[in-house]
Parts: sequence; structure tokens; C-alpha cells
Amino acid sequence: MRRFSWFNATSLTFGFVFLYLPMLILIIYSFNESRLVTVWAGFSTQWYGELFQNKAFLDAAWITIKVAFWSSTLATILGTMAAYIMVRAGRFRGRALFSGMIYAPLVMPEVITGLSLLLFFIALDVNRGILTIVLAHTTFAMCYVSVVVTSRLVSFDEALEEAARDLGCTPFDAFRSVTLPIIMPAVVSGWLLAFTLSLDDLVIATFTSGPASTTLPIKIFSAVRLGVTPEINALSTIMILIVTVGVIIASLISRGVSIRAKADERKAEQS
Repeated sequence: MRRFSWFNATSLTFGFVFLYLPMLILIIYSFNESRLVTVWAGFSTQWYGELFQNKAFLDAAWITIKVAFWSSTLATILGTMAAYIMVRAGRFRGRALFSGMIYAPLVMPEVITGLSLLLFFIALDVNRGILTIVLAHTTFAMCYVSVVVTSRLVSFDEALEEAARDLGCTPFDAFRSVTLPIIMPAVVSGWLLAFTLSLDDLVIATFTSGPASTTLPIKIFSAVRLGVTPEINALSTIMILIVTVGVIIASLISRGVSIRAKADERKAEQS
């Protein structure tokens, strides 16, 4: 067992400070009474009250949540299907092209992806709005879901599916009753990753959004160009809180699902 040396402790400390100190400063100054974000004038929650009265920010937040939910859901469905085909379909004509197209958004610059989608929607004469943002986010988030689910399917014991088929299950029933519950932690992780990527995206949403479909990152970026306000600090603090609570809840759910899946896997092996 390797000892935890002073070098490792120092590196870990500097790493955490570098990552989380800016967030901590942002959270502290969101309770600043002064409108100047760099001058502390006392503790106050007035900017949170003004934030919840800012209709532009609230509308942008609602649009962002809707886009993130639908795009992550579609990306999870399509990414899981693609991962299952990549792992279980074996060799087929066009496999290399299929895998290349699935993983291309991982290495493609977001500017190129956003511009190509913009030109695609213009060629189809599709009005830019929430639908185009959802389709765009589904396109680049699907590959991340596919990678996560593929890593779980590779280590999955196919004998469990074969046992279910021997007991009379159709391939779809075997997938629904045996495979899906076992890989569910990976599916949930893929959905959360896709949701986070959609929630955070600025570049692709800028290309594919319309006048009435401004997402929260676009709204924040536009406001910051005119100067950081305490309302933005308050909004960022709320987002950090929501993400933190979501990660904790998702971890608990994923742990529970993983425990149940392992228990079902042991029961299937015993039977």
C-alpha cells in the first residue's frame, strides 16, 4: 500500500484550491450588499430577490431546463441503442463508418459542429428555436452517452441474456428484463452527463437558437459582456447548488440501482 506523501497532499490541495476557490468567492460575493461585485459592503440577500423578479433570466432558465431534459433523454435513448449495436452486433458492413460518425463529435470543435448544424437547418428551411437546440444538443451529447454505456456493456456477461432466452424470453424481453436493469447505472450516468453538457453549452446553442429561444448560458454571456452584476453571482450560486444536490441524489440513486442490479445478477447466476 502506497503512503500518502506530502507531495501528493500538496498537489491535491493546490488542485482543489484552483478548482473550487473561484466558486467559493463567487458564492460569497453573491451575498454582497454592494452592487460592485469586487467591494464587500455587508451581508445581504437582496440580489436573490431581484433575480427571481428578473423575467428575462427566469425565461432563459426555463428554456435551458426544457432543452437539457429533452436533449439528454433523446441522447440517452439513441446513445444506448448505438452502444448496444457496437458491442453486440459484431462485424457488419459499414461498422467503421458507423462508429466514426458516432464518436466524431467527441473530437469535433464545437464551432464546426454549430456552424454545420446551422447550415443544415437553413438548407431544410427550419426556423431556429427550442427544437433546433434540442436536436443540436442531442447530436453532440449522444456520443458521450454511447461511450459510457459501451464501457458497461463490454464487461457485461452475455450468458445472462442467453439464460433468459433459454427460459423463453424474446431478445427484446431479455434486454428489457435482464440487460437494461444491470446497465442502468451507466444509462443514468450517461443521462446526467448529457444533461450537464446541454445545461452548460454556449457555442452550439448560439448557432442554433432563435430570437425567442435564448438559453441561460447565452443570456449570462450577453450580460457579462456589459459587466458582472450581483444578480449573475446569485444565479451562478443557485446553479452550483442545484448541480451539487443533483449529483448527490444521482449518486445515491445510481448506488441503489447498482446494488439491486448486482443482486439480480447473483440471483440469475444461481438459477
